[in-house]
Amino acid sequence: MDSKEVPGSCDEAGPSSIKEEPVNLPPPPPLPASGILPQQLQLEAVNVPPPGILPQQLQPEAVNMPPPAPQLEKNEAQRPETPRLTPMRRPGLGRCGRPVQLLCNHFRVTFTNIQDSFHYNVTITAEGRPPVTNKVLCRKIMDKVKEIYGQSELDNKEFAYDGEKSMFTIGPLTRNNVECFVVLEDDKGSSSRVAGSGSPSEIEKKKKRKEDRGQKFKVEIAFAAKVSMKSLHSVLQGEVSDKAQDALRVLDIVLRQHASRKGYLLVRQSFFHWGFAPLVEIGGGVTGCRGYHISFRPTQKGLSLNMDVSTTMLIKQGMVIEFLLANQNVRDPHRIDWLKAKRVLKGIRVRTVHTNMEFKILGFSEQICRNQLFPLKTRNGDSEPKVVEVTVLDYFINQRRTPLKFSADLPCVDVGRAKRPNYLPIELCEILPGQRYTKSLTTPQRTALVEQSRQRPEERMQVLQKAMDVNDYNSDPLLRACNINVDKRLVALDGRILEPPKLKFGLVEESPRNGRWNFNNKTMIRAAEIKSWAVANFNPRCHPNEAKFIAHELQQCCSKRGMVMSTCGGVLEEPPNGRNLNPIDRVERMLEQMKAKLPNPPEFLLCILPERKTSDLYGPWKRKFLSDWGIVNQCISPIKKVNDQYLTNVALKINAKVGGLNSVLTVEATNRIPKISAQPTIIIGMDVSHGSPGHADSPSIAAVVASREWPLISRYRASVRTQSPKVEMIEALYKPSPTGADSGMINELLIDFYKTCKSPPNVARKPMQMIIFRDGVSESQFDQVLNIELQSILKACDHIESGYRPKVTLIVAQKNHHTKLFQNVNGNVQPGTIVDANICHPRNYDFYLCPQAGPIGTSRPTHYHVLLDENNFTVDDLQILVHALSYVYQRSTTAISSVAPINYAHLAATQMQQFLKAEDLSEAASRSGRGEGSVASGVGAVPELPQLHKKVCDTMFFC
Repeated sequence: MDSKEVPGSCDEAGPSSIKEEPVNLPPPPPLPASGILPQQLQLEAVNVPPPGILPQQLQPEAVNMPPPAPQLEKNEAQRPETPRLTPMRRPGLGRCGRPVQLLCNHFRVTFTNIQDSFHYNVTITAEGRPPVTNKVLCRKIMDKVKEIYGQSELDNKEFAYDGEKSMFTIGPLTRNNVECFVVLEDDKGSSSRVAGSGSPSEIEKKKKRKEDRGQKFKVEIAFAAKVSMKSLHSVLQGEVSDKAQDALRVLDIVLRQHASRKGYLLVRQSFFHWGFAPLVEIGGGVTGCRGYHISFRPTQKGLSLNMDVSTTMLIKQGMVIEFLLANQNVRDPHRIDWLKAKRVLKGIRVRTVHTNMEFKILGFSEQICRNQLFPLKTRNGDSEPKVVEVTVLDYFINQRRTPLKFSADLPCVDVGRAKRPNYLPIELCEILPGQRYTKSLTTPQRTALVEQSRQRPEERMQVLQKAMDVNDYNSDPLLRACNINVDKRLVALDGRILEPPKLKFGLVEESPRNGRWNFNNKTMIRAAEIKSWAVANFNPRCHPNEAKFIAHELQQCCSKRGMVMSTCGGVLEEPPNGRNLNPIDRVERMLEQMKAKLPNPPEFLLCILPERKTSDLYGPWKRKFLSDWGIVNQCISPIKKVNDQYLTNVALKINAKVGGLNSVLTVEATNRIPKISAQPTIIIGMDVSHGSPGHADSPSIAAVVASREWPLISRYRASVRTQSPKVEMIEALYKPSPTGADSGMINELLIDFYKTCKSPPNVARKPMQMIIFRDGVSESQFDQVLNIELQSILKACDHIESGYRPKVTLIVAQKNHHTKLFQNVNGNVQPGTIVDANICHPRNYDFYLCPQAGPIGTSRPTHYHVLLDENNFTVDDLQILVHALSYVYQRSTTAISSVAPINYAHLAATQMQQFLKAEDLSEAASRSGRGEGSVASGVGAVPELPQLHKKVCDTMFFC
């Protein structure tokens, strides 16, 4: 059966299917051999052996390089300033492919005689306090302002308020500066307090008395700017207009206010309510809450409202102790990690069950309830009050007459301030509904969320249609004031279906069907040879005989696919007494066993891990053997049944890692790719991986991969660096040193391209064309990609040789967007579906492409933005190339949702991020004096990644 990647291995091994008939074609001649890495790229030609088309084996040869060309002195001050680049204009529409009628989750927006909006700054302060910043409270205050001052000071105008400092009206207010005072009375419906009797401490009593008096707020409204809503016309006509973004922001704030008044939880442009749809249980005390993402988008057919189903995570309503037991997966409260509990619950609102009052959690007490003291004022008759120290347990039992069942030996919940704690027994605290869970999810939670939130296309369309009816945006007073009308029907549009590219295997060619192919009766186009290898088994459920069976079956499977793989040199078993050690020591012990049992280090290691992807061994294992020993390795994890389908996919990954090729495009093998086959062309993928939620201080990992062995476009090399946390722009593309050398990522990849480029006329050549794919940036960052990252790349080129300037095609790929495509019939759109009209940008060069099949859920197309094209591709040639690059992914037998270089960059960044796990990073710091990893010096310095070993740095170790 056909299949995509199977989540059975830590390196995400998956099956291939085996059913197609072979096609007998003559075997291809071998490709050229690799050279040795030069110190600097040169213009001079270097004679190399005659090249072939596709090699069966990559065998490095030495290439004698001429001395570096002298660098020209550059006076930066005399250089003309580079003009600032903007995204290019769309050159036209594509024509290739079969026409298809589609629907889209956009809704047409029409407007006539639209009036200008006026922006006002809002400052809200309470007596003797800093400005109010709580959005919920600010919205309540502004609702009160409208109720009291709506006719007098606000001229009876509707306004849109963002919950912070900005308010917008249609038409100006009479006065540019308005000052007013409001009091929020404490009523039964207030969310700040529900009626109750008394409080658990003197601090609570003071808070209650203050709330009873009500709070007085001063609201200052000052004119800031006029926002031309008419600028929407200009952007829809294809003009570049910064003012249009301001107008769209006003409309988005109107949508947020509309959702706020309906009681939705607001998360940027997404709105959620726990009463809208059944909450989804995903484990660990966390539930999934379904809602909507809504935003206005300018398109070729005018303004549209983009609505999509969205999901966020909420902390499950209930008692605090029940949440902590579920969240930490323990049964005994005494086994709770209270430091972890504080990180998860800090800032969460709770209600006391004995008084019905609400508080925010600050943390937990240092002592348990029976030992935790606090000062209590007491008074006997007319005598002076005195302060005595009492325990929280005694206070609640004796003073409050509140029985406690199990809190005596547990820490108290602190709901006070940093210098004035306020302790409550944990069993009296209940978590309120509708609060987001912002920490990173575990693998089981992510799996449960994906499974529970999947929607078939027809179901998603029904939900969206219902949401439009329920929200009824045409009734919103501000949208009516803007003369804006939203159509409630999904947009119908024309699309096209591109034909899949033909693939070449060892002896056959094949056209994929429905975005899939298989390796049945096929061999790899370039099958590698592995002379020595071994198995390291960390899995106690995998018996030594079973590990030997897996090794034997893998060898047989690889042989069927054309690989020359010797008999396994041995199975290394972890002793039972070593399984309780920390992961680093476990890996070290396995290494010692390998050195003792094997006469020489193996070329390849198969590692059997005890858990899927979440194993703590993965990071230390990868670091030890990729950085210190230079041994290519593949991790797999427990699976129910080891079959040929699973092992075939493992074999594909192994072959790619050790220098082989599984399949290539037929046009790639025959040098018939438009533009690319004519001149040396390097294809680059760039991505940045950030720390997971709750780890804001973790460094970001920037990865850049680049094609090698031109005219091939299926082999890649990676360059990876750490950079400042949460920084999206890649900092080390060009990195000159005081000595004049460039230690940047682009220099490294250009040199690798040069040494592996062996095409006719038998010379190593620099790339004259660059095709760059950038992932992970929003439209607001396009300017930085063009004018910071691209300029760094060009500086790296110029540093290699003065005046060296390849032509660049720069494309941004966006996967995290909210546009979905639907067929008029049930099921997902067909693989190869492309849309570049109707819902695309009115000026810029963009298109949506869905290369993959969608057997589960609703397919998401990748949104490509062509920011620059100096290579002058035709629209069809560029779209066909992007589509084809989704078929060169060596890890699986399916087309993937975006181009392979971007996926490889993401894999490289994710794998290298494992090197910086907390336990491994501390080990690296302790061993830095011995050269095994280094940490940059200085305050707040970013830890550097350990260097990859020279034996694996130019392999597809990430595959």
